Amino acid sequence: MSAQKRIFIKGNEAIARGALAAGLRCYFGYPITPQNDIPEFFSAALPEAGGQFVQAESEVAAANMLLGAAACGVRSMITSSSPGISLMQEAISYMAGSQLPGVIVNMNRGGPGLGDIGPSQGDYFQSVKGGGHGDYRTLVLAPATCQECYDLTIDAFDLAYTYRNPVLVLGDAIVGQMKEPVTPREPVAISPDEGGDWKLTGRTGGRPKRLLKSLYLNDGELAGHNRMLAAKYEAMRNEVRYEAFETEDASLVVVAFGSIGRIAKSAVRSLRAKGLAVGLVRPISLYPFPEKVLRDLAGQGKRFLTIEHNLGQMVEDVRLAVRGLADSAFYGVYPGNLPTPDEFEEPIRSAVKGA
Repeated sequence: MSAQKRIFIKGNEAIARGALAAGLRCYFGYPITPQNDIPEFFSAALPEAGGQFVQAESEVAAANMLLGAAACGVRSMITSSSPGISLMQEAISYMAGSQLPGVIVNMNRGGPGLGDIGPSQGDYFQSVKGGGHGDYRTLVLAPATCQECYDLTIDAFDLAYTYRNPVLVLGDAIVGQMKEPVTPREPVAISPDEGGDWKLTGRTGGRPKRLLKSLYLNDGELAGHNRMLAAKYEAMRNEVRYEAFETEDASLVVVAFGSIGRIAKSAVRSLRAKGLAVGLVRPISLYPFPEKVLRDLAGQGKRFLTIEHNLGQMVEDVRLAVRGLADSAFYGVYPGNLPTPDEFEEPIRSAVKGA
């Protein structure tokens, strides 16, 4: 493999380039800020790479196009931002129920409703708790750097096919719009046999017929299907990812994800230089959630502060992870405000004091 030169690009473009390196062949989207760089990039780059770019008539249409392409075993993706992702939820539930792999990118913007076009983490619940109807999960990956935007998008495609399930990459307007150096990878070689035991090809060639569905009407049939899906979601716990920073001697551990995790890390680094024993855990996989590392730290007598760009969502999972051993304080940045590391220093100091 030849060495790849670093390129200076936005997080949105890093996601697009990562998808191409992962073997993307079909992209469906509809314009919405702050993720418009992605479809703009694909409109030229994907046809040049031999793939198909479709600007759908709506987010609903785009999500159902993803469902159709996924059923044919084609590496496909959709991208949008918060209210657009809400419109896609029905199709995402159908994909999970039908066990169809696909990648969905949400560059989270402020809400509720139309909100604004600035950053937010208000879609955490929607992302990790299913979002649509029925009992299902999507694997959720939360990048904090442009390099992670690139790398995690590649990983998302592999995970989608490993588990035959939608995978969500959750960013925000900060991650999507900032520019950083990214080291690209050589494009992966996609096996022509990928999905060969389930995908719809239009010809049987003498093999048994295949049916992809999410409707189960016979007695006990849906229960058995949900039991099988639940076992798959449990197996996804093997994919947990996180960054632990200076937690060994920390009396207080800050928990934050995505862009806020990155900003909080700067605050933690500054406070450690001033003598405070603080550390950080940044969940990279939001589902599966890195509950074990938090519980282990709680067992060592550490306390916690969860910082989010919302009114309090991930903090519920942090508290569940450490229940019976510790609790977590919470500091929320209201969507519509853009935080800085300095803003986080006072709530961290207060949490250290136990206030």
